[in-house]
Amino acid sequence: MANFILPLTAVLIWSANVIVNKLAVGHIFPAEIAFLRWFAAGLLLTPFALPALWRARRQFVPHMAQYATLGVLGMAIYQGLAYSAAHYTSATNMGIILALLPLTTLALAVMLLGDALTAGALAGGLLSIGGVLLVVGHGSLLHLADQGIGVGDAMMVAAMLAYAVYCVLLRKWHLPLAPLPSLYAQIMFAVVALLPFYLISEKAGVSMDNLPELAFATIPVSIAAPFIWMIGVARIGPRRATVVINLVPIFTALIAAFGLGEHLAGYHLVGGALILAGVALGENWHLPIRKAREPMPVVADELGSVR
Repeated sequence: MANFILPLTAVLIWSANVIVNKLAVGHIFPAEIAFLRWFAAGLLLTPFALPALWRARRQFVPHMAQYATLGVLGMAIYQGLAYSAAHYTSATNMGIILALLPLTTLALAVMLLGDALTAGALAGGLLSIGGVLLVVGHGSLLHLADQGIGVGDAMMVAAMLAYAVYCVLLRKWHLPLAPLPSLYAQIMFAVVALLPFYLISEKAGVSMDNLPELAFATIPVSIAAPFIWMIGVARIGPRRATVVINLVPIFTALIAAFGLGEHLAGYHLVGGALILAGVALGENWHLPIRKAREPMPVVADELGSVR
């Protein structure tokens, strides 16, 4: 049980970050916090990571485009959309939509990596999609048909898709850098990608009103949680760590209910349960429908998650 403390800590930090995204609304603009968060994290990591990246420059240079792609997907697009989504939807909805990440990653691995398609993945995917539709439709699929998906929920779905592609590419490419210089390189590319949006966006400026949110997004979320997660994955293995990451929507809903006073409706509970049941099916029911194109080694995500 002690080995689960580290990954659970990382998951709690990431769950709390969804709440911080919501608290930042009205205090700092989305493009502003997205850029400043990674810029500050990059500055703090520079004394430790830049020398390591320089020593590994011969391995890094041939893969610069790949690290740039990962930085844009996993940090710029994913987090930028999440900050924007917080203006239009609840933290509870954001956390529940994020629960689709494991199954979406699994589906993309089937399509892009040729992984085996299993009965659990197919049935779980359908079940989880039903759960998400229930949540974004506020408990009524007829309401969803009449009103459509909300802007914030759509942004969060797009953010989740970007991060799922990030996870699949990270596995596909088997990049050579160690975790610290790899994280640093991706942060630098994310900062470059976010800079134009920061320059043209409205700015609130750093103040005592938004400094706590910015500090939390920079240090615990951007720096501490990824390394805590990496150590935890090394101890318990990537498959068991996936079970822990599935607790994000539960933690997020509970923190939002008690910390933000968000109403936890019945459709949140039913939709969240459907999604988690779908994830459990996908991870445990391995009856093959289509065999893998070729055997693929199971590689632990070198960064875990960068949220």
